[in-house]
Amino acid sequence: MTLINIQNLGVTLGETLFADLSLTLSKGDRLGLVAANGRGKTTLLGCLAETYDPTTGDITRARGLKIGNVAQYVPEAALDQTLYDLVLSALPPDQADYESWRVDVALDELSVPYAQFHQPLQELSGGWQRTALLAAAWITEPDVLLLDEPTNHLDLQRIGLLQNWLAALPREVAVIVTSHDRAFLDAVTTRTLFLREERSRVFQVPYSQARIALDEADAADERRFANDLNKVKQLRKQAAKLKNVGTNSGSDLLLTKTKQLTERADKIEAAAKPAHSERGAGDIRLTNSGTHAKALITLDELEVTAPDGRLLYRTGKKWITRGDRIVLLGANGTGKTQLIRRIDAALRGEETGVKCAASVVPAYSDQHLSQLDERATPMAAVTEAFDIGDQRARGVLAGAGVSIQMQDTAIGALSGGQRARLAMLILRLQAPNFYLLDEPTNHLDIEGQEALEDELTKHGAACLLVSHDRQFLRNVGNRYWWVQGKKLEEVESPEAFLRQEMDRPPS
Repeated sequence: MTLINIQNLGVTLGETLFADLSLTLSKGDRLGLVAANGRGKTTLLGCLAETYDPTTGDITRARGLKIGNVAQYVPEAALDQTLYDLVLSALPPDQADYESWRVDVALDELSVPYAQFHQPLQELSGGWQRTALLAAAWITEPDVLLLDEPTNHLDLQRIGLLQNWLAALPREVAVIVTSHDRAFLDAVTTRTLFLREERSRVFQVPYSQARIALDEADAADERRFANDLNKVKQLRKQAAKLKNVGTNSGSDLLLTKTKQLTERADKIEAAAKPAHSERGAGDIRLTNSGTHAKALITLDELEVTAPDGRLLYRTGKKWITRGDRIVLLGANGTGKTQLIRRIDAALRGEETGVKCAASVVPAYSDQHLSQLDERATPMAAVTEAFDIGDQRARGVLAGAGVSIQMQDTAIGALSGGQRARLAMLILRLQAPNFYLLDEPTNHLDIEGQEALEDELTKHGAACLLVSHDRQFLRNVGNRYWWVQGKKLEEVESPEAFLRQEMDRPPS
Protein backbone atom coordinates (compact mmCIF):
# COMPACT_ATOMS: atom_id res chain seq x y z
CA MET A 1 0.00 0.00 0.00
CA THR A 2 1.31 3.45 -0.93
CA LEU A 3 1.76 5.76 2.06
CA ILE A 4 3.40 8.76 0.39
CA ASN A 5 3.60 9.65 -3.30
CA ILE A 6 6.01 12.40 -4.37
CA GLN A 7 5.68 13.93 -7.83
CA ASN A 8 8.18 16.37 -9.40
CA LEU A 9 9.16 17.80 -6.02
CA GLY A 10 11.67 20.63 -5.85
CA VAL A 11 13.07 23.09 -3.32
CA THR A 12 15.02 26.24 -4.16
CA LEU A 13 16.64 28.33 -1.43
CA GLY A 14 18.77 30.82 -3.31
CA GLU A 15 20.06 27.81 -5.24
CA THR A 16 18.30 24.60 -6.18
CA LEU A 17 18.66 21.88 -3.54
CA PHE A 18 16.78 19.29 -5.57
CA ALA A 19 14.25 19.28 -8.41
CA ASP A 20 11.93 16.92 -10.30
CA LEU A 21 12.04 14.34 -7.50
CA SER A 22 9.46 11.57 -7.86
CA LEU A 23 9.25 8.76 -5.31
CA THR A 24 6.75 6.33 -3.82
CA LEU A 25 6.96 5.19 -0.20
CA SER A 26 5.04 2.03 0.67
CA LYS A 27 4.30 0.14 3.87
CA GLY A 28 7.38 -1.55 5.28
CA ASP A 29 9.86 0.44 3.18
CA ARG A 30 13.25 1.09 4.77
CA LEU A 31 14.69 3.96 2.73
CA GLY A 32 18.17 5.43 3.18
CA LEU A 33 18.41 9.09 2.14
CA VAL A 34 21.93 10.03 1.06
CA ALA A 35 23.39 13.40 0.03
CA ALA A 36 26.31 15.64 0.93
CA ASN A 37 25.97 18.18 3.74
CA GLY A 38 23.68 21.07 2.82
CA ARG A 39 22.12 19.31 -0.17
CA GLY A 40 18.56 19.13 1.14
CA LYS A 41 18.13 15.93 3.16
CA THR A 42 16.68 17.67 6.22
CA THR A 43 14.61 19.94 3.98
CA LEU A 44 13.08 16.93 2.19
CA LEU A 45 12.18 15.33 5.53
CA GLY A 46 10.57 18.64 6.53
CA CYS A 47 8.49 18.59 3.35
CA LEU A 48 7.30 15.06 4.14
CA ALA A 49 6.49 16.03 7.74
CA GLU A 50 4.63 19.16 6.56
CA THR A 51 6.93 21.50 8.48
CA TYR A 52 8.35 22.91 5.23
CA ASP A 53 6.69 23.87 1.95
CA PRO A 54 8.33 22.70 -1.28
CA THR A 55 8.92 25.17 -4.10
CA THR A 56 7.43 22.91 -6.78
CA GLY A 57 5.70 19.57 -7.06
CA ASP A 58 3.19 17.63 -4.99
CA ILE A 59 3.16 15.22 -2.05
CA THR A 60 0.14 12.95 -1.65
CA ARG A 61 -0.29 11.20 1.69
CA ALA A 62 -2.57 8.28 2.52
CA ARG A 63 -5.73 9.28 4.40
CA GLY A 64 -5.11 9.54 8.15
CA LEU A 65 -1.35 8.99 7.77
CA LYS A 66 0.67 9.58 10.96
CA ILE A 67 4.27 10.72 10.52
CA GLY A 68 6.84 10.67 13.35
CA ASN A 69 9.64 13.13 12.65
CA VAL A 70 12.85 12.71 14.69
CA ALA A 71 14.90 15.89 14.23
CA GLN A 72 18.62 16.21 14.83
CA TYR A 73 18.31 18.48 17.88
CA VAL A 74 15.99 19.06 20.80
CA PRO A 75 14.23 22.46 20.45
CA GLU A 76 15.89 25.00 22.74
CA ALA A 77 12.58 25.67 24.49
CA ALA A 78 12.39 22.01 25.54
CA LEU A 79 15.85 21.70 27.08
CA ASP A 80 14.51 22.51 30.56
CA GLN A 81 12.17 19.52 30.38
CA THR A 82 13.15 16.13 31.71
CA LEU A 83 13.58 13.27 29.28
CA TYR A 84 10.39 11.67 30.62
CA ASP A 85 8.34 14.85 30.33
CA LEU A 86 9.45 15.47 26.75
CA VAL A 87 8.22 12.03 25.72
CA LEU A 88 4.99 12.43 27.72
CA SER A 89 4.30 15.79 26.03
CA ALA A 90 4.09 14.01 22.67
CA LEU A 91 0.79 12.43 23.76
CA PRO A 92 -2.45 14.41 23.37
CA PRO A 93 -3.38 16.06 26.71
CA ASP A 94 -6.42 13.83 27.18
CA GLN A 95 -4.24 10.73 26.82
CA ALA A 96 -1.31 11.95 28.87
CA ASP A 97 -3.32 11.82 32.11
CA TYR A 98 -4.26 8.14 31.95
CA GLU A 99 -1.79 6.60 29.47
CA SER A 100 1.51 7.80 30.89
CA TRP A 101 2.49 4.12 31.20
CA ARG A 102 3.18 4.24 27.46
CA VAL A 103 6.18 6.49 28.16
CA ASP A 104 7.72 3.81 30.38
CA VAL A 105 7.12 1.19 27.70
CA ALA A 106 8.72 3.32 24.95
CA LEU A 107 11.76 4.18 27.06
CA ASP A 108 12.17 0.56 28.09
CA GLU A 109 12.07 -0.56 24.44
CA LEU A 110 14.86 1.92 23.73
CA SER A 111 16.89 0.66 26.74
CA VAL A 112 16.92 4.01 28.54
CA PRO A 113 18.14 3.56 32.15
CA TYR A 114 15.67 4.72 34.79
CA ALA A 115 18.34 7.08 36.17
CA GLN A 116 17.99 9.17 32.98
CA PHE A 117 14.18 9.47 33.09
CA HIS A 118 13.93 12.56 35.26
CA GLN A 119 17.11 14.40 34.32
CA PRO A 120 16.74 17.71 32.43
CA LEU A 121 17.57 17.28 28.77
CA GLN A 122 20.14 20.06 28.89
CA GLU A 123 22.17 17.94 31.34
CA LEU A 124 22.14 14.87 29.10
CA SER A 125 24.45 13.99 26.23
CA GLY A 126 23.47 14.53 22.63
CA GLY A 127 22.93 10.78 22.31
CA TRP A 128 20.35 10.68 25.13
CA GLN A 129 18.65 13.78 23.76
CA ARG A 130 18.35 12.03 20.39
CA THR A 131 16.91 8.96 22.11
CA ALA A 132 14.31 11.15 23.85
CA LEU A 133 13.20 12.57 20.49
CA LEU A 134 12.93 9.07 19.05
CA ALA A 135 10.77 7.90 21.96
CA ALA A 136 8.56 10.99 21.64
CA ALA A 137 7.99 10.25 17.96
CA TRP A 138 7.37 6.53 18.46
CA ILE A 139 4.84 6.98 21.28
CA THR A 140 2.45 8.61 18.79
CA GLU A 141 2.26 5.27 16.88
CA PRO A 142 3.31 6.66 13.47
CA ASP A 143 2.87 4.90 10.14
CA VAL A 144 6.06 6.54 8.83
CA LEU A 145 9.16 7.29 10.90
CA LEU A 146 11.58 9.98 9.67
CA LEU A 147 15.03 9.78 11.25
CA ASP A 148 17.50 12.63 10.64
CA GLU A 149 21.05 11.53 11.50
CA PRO A 150 19.93 9.22 14.35
CA THR A 151 23.44 7.86 15.07
CA ASN A 152 25.02 11.25 15.80
CA HIS A 153 26.53 11.28 19.31
CA LEU A 154 25.88 7.53 19.77
CA ASP A 155 28.60 5.07 20.73
CA LEU A 156 28.75 1.61 19.17
CA GLN A 157 26.66 0.04 21.92
CA ARG A 158 23.82 2.52 21.41
CA ILE A 159 24.10 2.18 17.62
CA GLY A 160 23.73 -1.57 18.04
CA LEU A 161 20.68 -1.09 20.26
CA LEU A 162 19.15 1.31 17.71
CA GLN A 163 19.74 -1.16 14.88
CA ASN A 164 18.04 -3.92 16.87
CA TRP A 165 15.14 -1.61 17.78
CA LEU A 166 14.57 -0.69 14.13
CA ALA A 167 14.72 -4.35 13.12
CA ALA A 168 11.97 -5.12 15.66
CA LEU A 169 9.55 -2.45 14.41
CA PRO A 170 6.19 -3.68 13.07
CA ARG A 171 6.67 -4.78 9.49
CA GLU A 172 4.13 -2.31 8.07
CA VAL A 173 5.88 0.79 9.50
CA ALA A 174 7.90 2.67 6.86
CA VAL A 175 11.20 4.33 7.79
CA ILE A 176 13.22 7.02 6.02
CA VAL A 177 16.65 7.59 7.54
CA THR A 178 19.44 10.03 6.73
CA SER A 179 22.87 9.07 7.98
CA HIS A 180 26.57 9.45 7.24
CA ASP A 181 27.20 6.08 8.92
CA ARG A 182 27.60 3.72 5.97
CA ALA A 183 27.57 0.54 8.06
CA PHE A 184 24.37 1.68 9.78
CA LEU A 185 22.67 2.35 6.45
CA ASP A 186 23.65 -1.10 5.23
CA ALA A 187 22.20 -2.66 8.37
CA VAL A 188 18.81 -0.89 8.54
CA THR A 189 17.76 0.00 4.99
CA THR A 190 16.63 -1.92 1.92
CA ARG A 191 16.31 1.00 -0.54
CA THR A 192 18.57 4.01 -1.19
CA LEU A 193 17.72 7.46 -2.55
CA PHE A 194 20.68 9.56 -3.69
CA LEU A 195 19.27 13.08 -3.49
CA ARG A 196 20.68 15.38 -6.16
CA GLU A 197 20.09 18.82 -7.60
CA GLU A 198 18.55 17.05 -10.57
CA ARG A 199 18.14 13.42 -11.63
CA SER A 200 18.05 11.93 -8.13
CA ARG A 201 18.36 8.16 -8.23
CA VAL A 202 16.66 5.36 -6.27
CA PHE A 203 18.01 1.83 -5.97
CA GLN A 204 16.26 -1.15 -4.37
CA VAL A 205 19.29 -2.16 -2.28
CA PRO A 206 21.15 -0.83 0.82
CA TYR A 207 23.82 1.86 0.60
CA SER A 208 27.00 -0.05 -0.30
CA GLN A 209 25.33 -1.97 -3.14
CA ALA A 210 23.48 1.16 -4.23
CA ARG A 211 26.72 3.16 -4.33
CA ILE A 212 28.22 0.64 -6.77
CA ALA A 213 25.08 0.82 -8.90
CA LEU A 214 25.17 4.63 -8.77
CA ASP A 215 28.78 4.77 -9.94
CA GLU A 216 27.94 2.39 -12.79
CA ALA A 217 24.91 4.49 -13.77
CA ASP A 218 26.97 7.70 -13.72
CA ALA A 219 29.69 6.06 -15.82
CA ALA A 220 27.04 4.94 -18.31
CA ASP A 221 25.69 8.49 -18.45
CA GLU A 222 29.19 9.81 -19.08
CA ARG A 223 29.74 7.33 -21.93
CA ARG A 224 26.33 8.12 -23.40
CA PHE A 225 27.03 11.87 -23.31
CA ALA A 226 30.43 11.40 -24.95
CA ASN A 227 28.86 9.22 -27.65
CA ASP A 228 26.13 11.80 -28.29
CA LEU A 229 28.68 14.60 -28.65
CA ASN A 230 30.78 12.47 -30.98
CA LYS A 231 27.68 11.69 -33.05
CA VAL A 232 26.87 15.41 -33.24
CA LYS A 233 30.42 16.14 -34.37
CA GLN A 234 30.25 13.51 -37.12
CA LEU A 235 26.84 14.72 -38.34
CA ARG A 236 28.02 18.33 -38.53
CA LYS A 237 31.17 17.24 -40.35
CA GLN A 238 29.08 15.23 -42.82
CA ALA A 239 26.65 18.14 -43.26
CA ALA A 240 29.50 20.56 -43.99
CA LYS A 241 30.83 18.28 -46.75
CA LEU A 242 27.38 17.88 -48.33
CA LYS A 243 26.81 21.63 -48.19
CA ASN A 244 30.01 22.32 -50.12
CA VAL A 245 29.17 19.71 -52.74
CA GLY A 246 25.55 20.84 -52.98
CA THR A 247 26.51 24.51 -53.30
CA ASN A 248 29.13 23.85 -55.96
CA SER A 249 26.87 21.51 -57.95
CA GLY A 250 23.64 23.46 -57.40
CA SER A 251 21.93 20.31 -56.06
CA ASP A 252 18.82 21.17 -54.09
CA LEU A 253 18.64 17.54 -52.90
CA LEU A 254 22.06 17.72 -51.27
CA LEU A 255 21.23 21.05 -49.66
CA THR A 256 18.01 19.55 -48.28
CA LYS A 257 20.02 16.59 -46.95
CA THR A 258 22.45 19.04 -45.35
CA LYS A 259 19.60 20.78 -43.56
CA GLN A 260 18.24 17.45 -42.33
CA LEU A 261 21.64 16.39 -40.94
CA THR A 262 22.09 19.76 -39.22
CA GLU A 263 18.63 19.56 -37.64
CA ARG A 264 19.35 16.03 -36.44
CA ALA A 265 22.65 17.16 -34.92
CA ASP A 266 20.92 20.07 -33.19
CA LYS A 267 18.26 17.74 -31.78
CA ILE A 268 20.80 15.24 -30.40
CA GLU A 269 22.91 18.05 -28.94
CA ALA A 270 19.90 19.64 -27.21
CA ALA A 271 18.85 16.30 -25.70
CA ALA A 272 22.35 15.27 -24.60
CA LYS A 273 22.88 15.61 -20.84
CA PRO A 274 26.29 15.48 -19.17
CA ALA A 275 26.88 12.98 -16.38
CA HIS A 276 26.12 14.15 -12.85
CA SER A 277 28.91 16.17 -11.27
CA GLU A 278 28.59 16.54 -7.50
CA ARG A 279 29.21 20.01 -6.13
CA GLY A 280 31.81 19.18 -3.51
CA ALA A 281 31.42 20.56 -0.01
CA GLY A 282 35.16 21.27 -0.06
CA ASP A 283 38.35 19.33 -0.55
CA ILE A 284 39.99 17.38 2.24
CA ARG A 285 43.69 17.07 1.55
CA LEU A 286 46.43 15.96 3.92
CA THR A 287 50.16 15.52 3.54
CA ASN A 288 53.06 13.51 4.90
CA SER A 289 56.28 15.43 5.27
CA GLY A 290 58.16 12.18 5.95
CA THR A 291 60.82 11.21 8.47
CA HIS A 292 63.84 8.91 8.59
CA ALA A 293 63.04 7.79 12.13
CA LYS A 294 61.76 4.21 12.30
CA ALA A 295 59.97 4.53 15.65
CA LEU A 296 58.05 7.79 15.88
CA ILE A 297 56.43 7.13 19.25
CA THR A 298 57.47 4.67 21.97
CA LEU A 299 55.22 3.71 24.89
CA ASP A 300 56.96 1.88 27.71
CA GLU A 301 54.48 0.60 30.31
CA LEU A 302 52.67 3.94 30.31
CA GLU A 303 49.89 4.14 32.89
CA VAL A 304 46.78 5.79 31.48
CA THR A 305 44.57 7.27 34.18
CA ALA A 306 41.16 8.90 34.44
CA PRO A 307 40.92 12.61 35.35
CA ASP A 308 40.40 11.57 38.99
CA GLY A 309 43.69 9.64 38.98
CA ARG A 310 42.13 6.16 38.78
CA LEU A 311 44.18 3.68 36.73
CA LEU A 312 42.43 2.75 33.49
CA TYR A 313 45.08 0.56 31.85
CA ARG A 314 48.77 0.07 31.16
CA THR A 315 50.02 0.22 27.58
CA GLY A 316 52.84 -2.29 27.84
CA LYS A 317 55.64 -1.76 25.31
CA LYS A 318 54.24 -0.31 22.11
CA TRP A 319 55.72 1.44 19.09
CA ILE A 320 54.24 3.62 16.37
CA THR A 321 56.38 3.45 13.23
CA ARG A 322 56.33 5.01 9.78
CA GLY A 323 53.17 4.16 7.88
CA ASP A 324 51.28 2.82 10.90
CA ARG A 325 47.61 3.75 10.94
CA ILE A 326 46.63 2.58 14.40
CA VAL A 327 43.01 2.56 15.54
CA LEU A 328 42.33 2.66 19.29
CA LEU A 329 39.44 0.38 20.21
CA GLY A 330 37.53 0.37 23.47
CA ALA A 331 34.18 1.09 25.06
CA ASN A 332 33.32 4.64 26.10
CA GLY A 333 35.15 5.66 29.26
CA THR A 334 38.02 3.20 28.88
CA GLY A 335 40.57 5.96 28.23
CA LYS A 336 41.14 6.14 24.48
CA THR A 337 41.04 9.94 24.42
CA GLN A 338 43.29 10.06 27.51
CA LEU A 339 46.04 8.22 25.63
CA ILE A 340 45.69 10.55 22.63
CA ARG A 341 46.04 13.54 24.97
CA ARG A 342 49.07 12.06 26.75
CA ILE A 343 50.88 11.56 23.45
CA ASP A 344 49.93 15.07 22.32
CA ALA A 345 51.28 16.47 25.58
CA ALA A 346 54.53 14.52 25.12
CA LEU A 347 54.97 15.95 21.63
CA ARG A 348 54.62 19.41 23.15
CA GLY A 349 57.22 18.59 25.81
CA GLU A 350 54.68 18.43 28.65
CA GLU A 351 54.73 14.65 29.27
CA THR A 352 57.67 12.45 30.25
CA GLY A 353 56.06 9.01 29.97
CA VAL A 354 56.17 8.90 26.16
CA LYS A 355 59.28 8.88 23.96
CA CYS A 356 59.02 10.81 20.70
CA ALA A 357 61.50 10.89 17.84
CA ALA A 358 63.00 14.34 17.36
CA SER A 359 61.85 14.43 13.74
CA VAL A 360 58.14 13.92 14.53
CA VAL A 361 55.96 16.77 13.28
CA PRO A 362 52.52 16.21 14.83
CA ALA A 363 49.03 17.38 13.95
CA TYR A 364 46.24 16.92 16.50
CA SER A 365 42.48 17.24 16.16
CA ASP A 366 40.07 16.38 18.97
CA GLN A 367 36.47 15.24 18.61
CA HIS A 368 35.03 18.67 19.47
CA LEU A 369 37.45 20.58 17.16
CA SER A 370 38.39 22.62 20.22
CA GLN A 371 41.72 23.48 18.56
CA LEU A 372 39.68 25.98 16.54
CA ASP A 373 39.00 29.32 18.22
CA GLU A 374 35.32 29.87 17.42
CA ARG A 375 35.69 33.64 17.92
CA ALA A 376 38.42 33.90 15.28
CA THR A 377 37.72 34.00 11.56
CA PRO A 378 38.88 31.27 9.16
CA MET A 379 41.09 33.88 7.48
CA ALA A 380 42.78 34.76 10.77
CA ALA A 381 43.15 31.09 11.73
CA VAL A 382 45.17 30.50 8.57
CA THR A 383 47.14 33.72 8.10
CA GLU A 384 48.16 34.17 11.74
CA ALA A 385 49.38 30.61 12.17
CA PHE A 386 51.11 30.09 8.81
CA ASP A 387 53.42 32.11 6.62
CA ILE A 388 51.14 32.43 3.61
CA GLY A 389 49.81 35.56 2.00
CA ASP A 390 46.20 36.68 1.97
CA GLN A 391 45.63 35.66 -1.63
CA ARG A 392 46.83 32.09 -1.11
CA ALA A 393 44.95 31.88 2.19
CA ARG A 394 41.68 32.77 0.50
CA GLY A 395 42.37 30.21 -2.21
CA VAL A 396 43.06 27.30 0.14
CA LEU A 397 40.06 28.23 2.31
CA ALA A 398 37.77 28.27 -0.72
CA GLY A 399 39.18 24.91 -1.78
CA ALA A 400 38.33 23.52 1.67
CA GLY A 401 34.70 24.62 1.32
CA VAL A 402 34.85 27.93 3.19
CA SER A 403 33.38 30.45 0.75
CA ILE A 404 34.75 33.96 0.33
CA GLN A 405 31.69 35.29 2.16
CA MET A 406 32.37 33.05 5.19
CA GLN A 407 36.12 33.57 5.41
CA ASP A 408 35.82 36.73 7.52
CA THR A 409 32.98 35.39 9.67
CA ALA A 410 33.52 33.86 13.11
CA ILE A 411 34.40 30.15 12.93
CA GLY A 412 31.54 29.47 15.33
CA ALA A 413 29.09 30.52 12.60
CA LEU A 414 30.32 27.81 10.20
CA SER A 415 28.44 24.55 9.77
CA GLY A 416 29.83 21.41 11.40
CA GLY A 417 31.04 20.16 8.03
CA GLN A 418 32.79 23.44 7.24
CA ARG A 419 34.51 23.47 10.64
CA ALA A 420 35.68 19.88 10.13
CA ARG A 421 37.12 20.71 6.71
CA LEU A 422 38.78 23.85 8.09
CA ALA A 423 40.36 21.73 10.84
CA MET A 424 41.74 19.30 8.25
CA LEU A 425 43.11 22.21 6.20
CA ILE A 426 44.95 23.57 9.24
CA LEU A 427 46.39 20.13 9.93
CA ARG A 428 47.72 19.94 6.37
CA LEU A 429 49.30 23.39 6.58
CA GLN A 430 51.29 22.19 9.59
CA ALA A 431 53.09 19.79 7.18
CA PRO A 432 52.99 16.90 9.66
CA ASN A 433 54.29 13.35 9.46
CA PHE A 434 52.16 12.05 12.35
CA TYR A 435 48.42 12.59 12.94
CA LEU A 436 46.53 12.29 16.23
CA LEU A 437 42.82 12.16 15.34
CA ASP A 438 40.02 11.77 17.90
CA GLU A 439 36.71 11.06 16.13
CA PRO A 440 37.77 12.85 12.92
CA THR A 441 34.60 11.86 11.03
CA ASN A 442 32.31 13.80 13.37
CA HIS A 443 30.41 16.32 11.20
CA LEU A 444 31.77 14.89 7.93
CA ASP A 445 29.38 13.64 5.29
CA ILE A 446 30.11 10.42 3.38
CA GLU A 447 31.99 12.34 0.70
CA GLY A 448 34.22 13.86 3.38
CA GLN A 449 34.78 10.55 5.14
CA GLU A 450 35.86 8.89 1.91
CA ALA A 451 38.18 11.80 1.09
CA LEU A 452 39.78 11.60 4.54
CA GLU A 453 40.21 7.82 4.20
CA ASP A 454 41.88 8.28 0.83
CA GLU A 455 44.23 11.01 2.08
CA LEU A 456 45.34 9.04 5.14
CA THR A 457 46.06 5.90 3.15
CA LYS A 458 47.56 7.22 -0.08
CA HIS A 459 50.23 9.39 1.59
CA GLY A 460 51.37 6.65 3.97
CA ALA A 461 51.11 9.06 6.92
CA ALA A 462 51.44 7.59 10.39
CA CYS A 463 48.46 8.20 12.62
CA LEU A 464 46.78 7.16 15.86
CA LEU A 465 43.04 7.60 15.74
CA VAL A 466 39.77 6.96 17.57
CA SER A 467 36.53 6.47 15.67
CA HIS A 468 33.07 4.99 16.22
CA ASP A 469 32.53 4.83 12.46
CA ARG A 470 32.86 1.14 11.59
CA GLN A 471 33.43 1.61 7.87
CA PHE A 472 36.01 4.34 8.43
CA LEU A 473 38.13 2.42 10.93
CA ARG A 474 37.99 -0.71 8.78
CA ASN A 475 39.12 1.19 5.68
CA VAL A 476 41.87 3.24 7.34
CA GLY A 477 43.40 1.04 10.03
CA ASN A 478 46.33 -1.30 9.42
CA ARG A 479 46.95 -1.90 13.15
CA TYR A 480 44.49 -2.07 16.04
CA TRP A 481 45.01 -1.51 19.77
CA TRP A 482 42.17 -2.66 22.04
CA VAL A 483 41.72 -1.50 25.63
CA GLN A 484 40.71 -4.70 27.45
CA GLY A 485 40.53 -4.70 31.21
CA LYS A 486 43.64 -2.95 32.48
CA LYS A 487 45.73 -3.67 29.38
CA LEU A 488 46.21 -2.30 25.89
CA GLU A 489 46.32 -5.30 23.57
CA GLU A 490 47.23 -5.37 19.87
CA VAL A 491 44.74 -7.37 17.76
CA GLU A 492 44.76 -8.28 14.08
CA SER A 493 41.21 -7.12 13.32
CA PRO A 494 38.56 -4.84 14.84
CA GLU A 495 35.74 -7.30 14.19
CA ALA A 496 35.71 -9.04 17.60
CA PHE A 497 35.58 -5.66 19.32
CA LEU A 498 32.82 -4.40 17.02
CA ARG A 499 30.71 -7.51 17.63
CA GLN A 500 31.20 -7.24 21.37
CA GLU A 501 30.19 -3.57 21.47
CA MET A 502 27.23 -3.89 19.12
CA ASP A 503 25.84 -6.85 21.10
CA ARG A 504 26.62 -5.48 24.57
CA PRO A 505 23.43 -5.34 26.65
CA PRO A 506 22.38 -1.95 28.09
CA SER A 507 23.93 -1.09 31.42
